Amino acid sequence: MGDNGRDDAANVRGGWHPALAPTDAMRRRWRGVRRAAAARIALPALLLALLAALTAPPAAAARTLVFCSEGNPSGLQPALQVDGTSFDASSRTIYDRLLDFRPGSDELAPALATAWQVSADGLNYTLQLRRGVRFQRNFGFVPTREFDADDVVFTFARMADARHPYHAVSGGAYPYYAGMELPRLLRAVRRVDAHTVRFELSQPNAAFLADLTMDFASIVSAEYAAQLLAEHRAQDFDLKPVGTGPFELVAWEPGAQLRYRAFAEHWRGPPPIDRLVFAITPDASVRWARLRAGECQLMAMPNPADLKSIEATPGIVAQRKPGMNIAYLAFNTEHGPLRDRRVRRALALAIDRDALVRAVYQGAGVVARGPLPPTLWAYDPTLQLPRFDPAAARRLLTEAGYPKGFSLTLWAFPNSRPYLPSARRAAEMIQADWERVGVHASIRSYEWAEYLRRVGRGEHDAALYGWSGDNGDPDNFLGTLLNCGGVHTPQNIAEYCNRNYQELIDAALTRSDRATRRALYAQAQRLFVDDLPWLPLAHAQIVVPMSNHVRGYTIPVVDVHEFGRVTLD
Repeated sequence: MGDNGRDDAANVRGGWHPALAPTDAMRRRWRGVRRAAAARIALPALLLALLAALTAPPAAAARTLVFCSEGNPSGLQPALQVDGTSFDASSRTIYDRLLDFRPGSDELAPALATAWQVSADGLNYTLQLRRGVRFQRNFGFVPTREFDADDVVFTFARMADARHPYHAVSGGAYPYYAGMELPRLLRAVRRVDAHTVRFELSQPNAAFLADLTMDFASIVSAEYAAQLLAEHRAQDFDLKPVGTGPFELVAWEPGAQLRYRAFAEHWRGPPPIDRLVFAITPDASVRWARLRAGECQLMAMPNPADLKSIEATPGIVAQRKPGMNIAYLAFNTEHGPLRDRRVRRALALAIDRDALVRAVYQGAGVVARGPLPPTLWAYDPTLQLPRFDPAAARRLLTEAGYPKGFSLTLWAFPNSRPYLPSARRAAEMIQADWERVGVHASIRSYEWAEYLRRVGRGEHDAALYGWSGDNGDPDNFLGTLLNCGGVHTPQNIAEYCNRNYQELIDAALTRSDRATRRALYAQAQRLFVDDLPWLPLAHAQIVVPMSNHVRGYTIPVVDVHEFGRVTLD
């Protein structure tokens, strides 16, 4: 990365970038919204209750889908989150994005944007926005206009500009935006007219359109933000979410459930179900018991040991698909002995990954051979990761100056994830393998949201982690998880920054032809194997058990759950 790139990043982060600043039209709208908000505050509570009653669908006619989810979301504002549990509960229900994937495919499809053009130099992306899209009326917000370019500009300005009135709300950390080095890449987002926006980049980026499908880029309402700011309730913007998505949030009872109602004015038409409930059920066996008892119609992340029983149970079907994911063991390259790549290689040699995958995945996963899943086009089957060899591990530890081993912490998250059904079981097996070569690991665990915060701050020595692909591009793994901009965020928890590696992945993004990109990613993957900032463990198969009364559910190309097209017969 050159000095010019760093200067661009400083300009966007540290100042009010003129292209991200409010236009005069936006300022007039904000003043109007403030006046309207003040008037709305005086509405009698009885009138608001009557309006809600009149617009509610008859209870007897309501069709409710209950989803037994695996955990509590860490939040409901996608720009602030990094985990799939939170994205399922927010960006895939409450919000929409500019672009999407066609169901079950990695083909880009229109969403809030209907068409796009890329300039010949690859630096400007002009998107035409969908007309007639309405924001939800929820939490006292009654929009006075439809979705337009101001909302797109606001969405990205909040993340980009440290002086934006909403930048510091909820902490001012945007880990996905920062981890993907968008402060360096995204020079400006301009409102061309009410239904046209232009993204201006500092350099060509072959993955940029795919990036716009990602959860952190979910579009929010500038008008809602203005109303809350006028009412001195800016914090509610992230706690009481309003979007254009297929479902409106009714209530979130942390640790228990999230309840949604269908958004009847969604631009795709009203969802086929009236109510959606996320029944938060961290234990996979309990999720299966609830599905079998009819307490939910669809469940996340079954225990691999239950799969035979699930597929043999009348009235239950299970969709399967190879996962675009990876589970891995990250080494904190800024901590003690782990700074030495010989130590990292020794720790890798000491782990019997084949035995771990057999025990933990029980047929629903395959051993990883590199940092990319086999479903991605840049996957390199010729990579040679360290094979299980305890004797070689002991020799390498001695060479590195640790003939008697050392002690470290090994972190394991407590809940099931799409890429790793039991981090605790995996940690126990790794702990036993390391003990045989003189390395003493103490296992540490935290509730999922706390785990994300702590590994993002680099408190761990070694940590089990993983990733589910967001956009079908190799950069989403090789860049997002390992680039220098992601250090000290929940993305790059190995705290890995190799400038030669960075130059390769940056160069790959500037090329449009796949053959050239594949060659550059092959070089980057060989550097990864040499440095070994983390040890790839496995790729999980995605299995979604459900009642045979569920219709219209398809496992997306990315490992999330979407219910906008689902119904019950």
